Amino acid sequence: MTLREWLDLPHRFRWGGMGGDDCLMFCASWVEHVTGVDPVEDFRGTYGTAEEAEAIVSRYGGMTSLVDAVLTPIGIHRTDEPQTGDIGVVVAQVSFGGEMKEVGAIRFGPLWACLSPVGVVGKRLRHVAAWGVGR
Repeated sequence: MTLREWLDLPHRFRWGGMGGDDCLMFCASWVEHVTGVDPVEDFRGTYGTAEEAEAIVSRYGGMTSLVDAVLTPIGIHRTDEPQTGDIGVVVAQVSFGGEMKEVGAIRFGPLWACLSPVGVVGKRLRHVAAWGVGR
């Protein structure tokens, strides 16, 4: 299945990766599809709110450190030049009030595909860090 076909599947926002995905679980589900390894199996189903997700991210020193911690053991490393299918931490608007936050996303051409409460959206965003998936 191509990335386009995978992104076209019905994705549902759900904290903790059970019955749907949040922004980082969305990226981890893509990694699992590509590699056959779920890099966050120890986290799936262990939290169910934004506050609980933020506590896990804080425990690792931030989103980028957390992603490094789960991807390095399976041989996925950072890249300075993300390509289609790579994952990243990007800065995106997360509310109608304009609040900006780091979220997980998948590179799709010149865009980053993010999972939002309304489904997958593609936007031109600035990445903070990116990892080469399937290279």
